[in-house]
Amino acid sequence: MAQRFLILEDGSAYPGIGFGAGATTTGEVVFNTSMLGYQEIVTNQIYHNQIIVFSQPIIGSIGISHDSYESILPTAKGMVVRDVTDISKNRQRSLSLDQFLKQHNIPGISGIDTRHLIRQLQQTGTIKGSIVDVADDHAFDQLHATVLTNQQVAQVATPRPYPNPNQGYNVVVIDFGLKHGILRQLSKRDCNVTVLPWDATAQDVINLDPDGVLLSTGPGSPLDLPESVLDMIRTIEERIPLFAIGLGHELFALANGSEVKKLKLAHHGANHPIRTIITNEIIYATEGQEYVVDPDSVDRDRLITTYVDLVDGSIQGLRHRDYPAFSVQFFPDGAPGPNDSVDLFDEFMETMGTRE
Repeated sequence: MAQRFLILEDGSAYPGIGFGAGATTTGEVVFNTSMLGYQEIVTNQIYHNQIIVFSQPIIGSIGISHDSYESILPTAKGMVVRDVTDISKNRQRSLSLDQFLKQHNIPGISGIDTRHLIRQLQQTGTIKGSIVDVADDHAFDQLHATVLTNQQVAQVATPRPYPNPNQGYNVVVIDFGLKHGILRQLSKRDCNVTVLPWDATAQDVINLDPDGVLLSTGPGSPLDLPESVLDMIRTIEERIPLFAIGLGHELFALANGSEVKKLKLAHHGANHPIRTIITNEIIYATEGQEYVVDPDSVDRDRLITTYVDLVDGSIQGLRHRDYPAFSVQFFPDGAPGPNDSVDLFDEFMETMGTRE
């Protein structure tokens, strides 16, 4: 394994040892505090164009299994870890992490003081970085010159509709960067799912005569998507039960007059404590967000806040007062992370069951 460097646009350079692909890469550097689930994390499309720093010190001990993909073609830009290992007795393992990253041309770098790096990221917030062979002036010039796309959803979402057949409720999923954990939960409930592209119109949805519509998770800023997406949501929520997750939650809020702002420090990790407003119950869930609904902008005549983050008080869930539509910012599918909120999918089933 050759020496490589993680360089940041503020001039910092972290030497380490390369693993995975030998590619030079540039992306936003974010950190994730989950103890488990590195495969689910690196294959989650919310990390499109991002380099993921793992706070868990040893990564790779479980290998890669067929059951833990959140997308077939991961588009994360890199992994940064303290130590990487290839020792695994997991009977479901099909590949090592190193082999997996090589297959998908994703570079990794180990031997990094991730505690120091994460403290730095907590001060700077999300910052652009590169994994390179040499940390010279040319590498920093290339880093500063690289412009990251704001068309993440269009790059990762399906361009064509496809089915996930079953015998239960007909559910349309709008793909903004769909994670497979959502499809697994719908399959467990026998839903007959049709996945539509992110730019599907309200008429495209209505033509399928669904019992419910789910707005998926996805990468990037909701503010980069066109007004036509919000128009689709406004039309659908009046007619069909709607459940929105992650980026879908942010779009649901925008469609109902709220504003969304970027967090200085993104939320990426499991076991985030979240309070359920109506029962005062505390649940734990996986979060992966860089944007948050501004609580001062929420129209209380239209929307009710249903969940809040106990760490920073941010809105984690909304419900429409007049329509059978609700949303959560966190990931209720538990892939990876706690299953405390998986019953939200059951609530979605009940909502569809009451549709006239």
